Amino acid sequence: MTARYSVGDKVRVRRADPPGHVRTPTFIRGHAGTVTKVVGSFANPEELAYGRPGTPKQTLYWVQFPQTELWPDYQGGLKDTSVVDVYESWLDSAEEGA
Repeated sequence: MTARYSVGDKVRVRRADPPGHVRTPTFIRGHAGTVTKVVGSFANPEELAYGRPGTPKQTLYWVQFPQTELWPDYQGGLKDTSVVDVYESWLDSAEEGA
């Protein structure tokens, strides 16, 4: 499986609220970040949760978000960040998802 994104790519997490088991945290949905690592391909946990085989596999990324992007009232340092595991099915390029 070929990863759609590479380290350094700007991405945006889909803003969606599907029912059922969802691995993507609500607080990052709709926000932009930067891919810091392509972790690899894994069975889709959103499918595994229902006893299905988890196919096709999904590429997992580490996406870094500025804290000020996630929390508008953030009072910490401007360089503070969070890194979150995000599967490819939840990502668009930052330009596409704007």
